[in-house]
Amino acid sequence: MSSQNTQILGVKQKALAINLDKRNYGSFAEIGAGQEVASYFFKAGAASQTIAKTMCAYDMDFSDAIYGAEPGGRYVTQSRLLKMLKREFGLMTERLQEKRGSDTLFFAFANTFTTINFKKDNEGHGWMGLQFQLTPNSLPNECVIHVRLLDNDVHMQQQAVGTLGVNLVYACFYRFANPEDIITSLQEEIGRDRIEIDMFRLKGPDFEHIDNRILALQLVKNKLTRSAVFGPNGDVLQASDVFYKKNILAYRGRFRPFTLLNQDMYLSGIEQFKKEHDVNENDLITVAELTLFNLVSGSETGQINYKDFIDRVDIICSLGYTVLISDYQGYYRLASYLSRFTKKKIGVILGIYNLNDIFTSNLYQKLKGGMLEAFGMLFGGNVKLFVYPATNFENGEIYNCKNLKIPEADKNLYKHLFESDKIVDIEKYNIELLKIMSDEVHKKIINGENGWENMVPTEVAKTIKLNQLFGYKN
Repeated sequence: MSSQNTQILGVKQKALAINLDKRNYGSFAEIGAGQEVASYFFKAGAASQTIAKTMCAYDMDFSDAIYGAEPGGRYVTQSRLLKMLKREFGLMTERLQEKRGSDTLFFAFANTFTTINFKKDNEGHGWMGLQFQLTPNSLPNECVIHVRLLDNDVHMQQQAVGTLGVNLVYACFYRFANPEDIITSLQEEIGRDRIEIDMFRLKGPDFEHIDNRILALQLVKNKLTRSAVFGPNGDVLQASDVFYKKNILAYRGRFRPFTLLNQDMYLSGIEQFKKEHDVNENDLITVAELTLFNLVSGSETGQINYKDFIDRVDIICSLGYTVLISDYQGYYRLASYLSRFTKKKIGVILGIYNLNDIFTSNLYQKLKGGMLEAFGMLFGGNVKLFVYPATNFENGEIYNCKNLKIPEADKNLYKHLFESDKIVDIEKYNIELLKIMSDEVHKKIINGENGWENMVPTEVAKTIKLNQLFGYKN
């Protein structure tokens, strides 16, 4: 099947094009928002050439009888979607493989959604996926996404689900050569202000070369979402599954590479955060955050270097950390984002110079309420900043929260936050590590100089040498 069709078609044209391609044949199973996707294919014409079956197991007992019960009784989950895809694709091949498997590309489409309710006090969201073949008789590929529905009207949300589903099926069959094309085409005829795709995963025999961490980054880069999450093993995760009702400790950095100073900030911050009276260690998730700004910073082209990105992430993941990619340049936006998932305490680890930047008023000119609005977002929830000191190389003075130089107009605000225990110094730190600068370490690695190994954790040095990361050469 050709992947060279780059013409932008309308949703009805896409559905018709799929229907007229005699090799595509599959089923649609939809829960929650109605059979919005299948209806486009029926209305487009020639649906009998594409659709083997459509169904909507709307009643919970019927749904459980078909797909099995869900732990906790939740139906808008990734596990539910995967059960639907597995069963429906299995039925397709079981019943039709012998008859038409040699010249058919079988697929199974599924989604499970909840739309906004009558009171409009919930959030519309759901899971959508496709198992599909690109060559007859092959094992299926699988594309799975999680979607937030942003319209304030149930009919608009349903329409968005229908359009998105057609876009997904069309993109997987006709734009598979470049997975970023699949990502960018998902919002066609919908728009970024109506949906947010905060998780995207693509795998299978035709996509073994794909790194889903890069696809997660491309979601953020292409503004389909503001953030993406993946675990220490590289698996792409959905944010609410990771952060929901957790104590969260976030550490933003460039990590180019991850140094002993980074490690000390992280470990000292975790130790101090755990001592907070309202932090439950059993419900604690720690996350290392990379922003788009930090990924572009230092780039000669001003563009993201994907190899450099993977180098950083490989290091962070090798240390067992969860990774957050975001375009939340301001700390107040990071805090606001994390506060969506939990009312429990959120901690943010940062250096003293980053704290100094927070009190730079011109950063908030785009906000109607200026700095006060930003600080309401940053500190309005149960958020606390844990600040790591720096040293003055000229006189050896330790620069921390107690002697931070704040503009005169903001001193009372800072005093209030400091005395209210919203901003605290990290108490245990290694003064010998304050002189380590990641840019200098990176320069040493590139130039083949000695001594950089003593500036990074042992595991990091081994990984850099083994995988020749950050320009390292034997």
